[in-house]
Amino acid sequence: MSCCKVESIIGVDDRGQILLPKDIRDKAGIKPGDKLAVVTWESPEKACCISLIKAEYLVGTVKGILSPIMEETDTNDSRRSKRRS
Repeated sequence: MSCCKVESIIGVDDRGQILLPKDIRDKAGIKPGDKLAVVTWESPEKACCISLIKAEYLVGTVKGILSPIMEETDTNDSRRSKRRS
C-alpha cells in the first residue's frame, strides 16, 4: 500500500492562488477558516515539492518531535544543577 498519490492537477491563478477541489477538501476534512501549513522540500536550486498539512496535525507532530528533546534538555539541566550544588 502506498502512502502518497497524485489526487489532482490544479492551476495557479494570476494572484498566485490555488483552489483545492471539493472532493479533496472533503476527504481531508478541510473547512473554511482552517489553517494549513505549507511544507517544502528543497533541492539546492529551488523548492521541488510542496505539501499542505492541517495545522492541527502539525502541532501534534511538532510536539511529538520536540517532547523527547525537551525531556533530554530538562534531564541534562537537572544533572548540571546537581553537580554545581
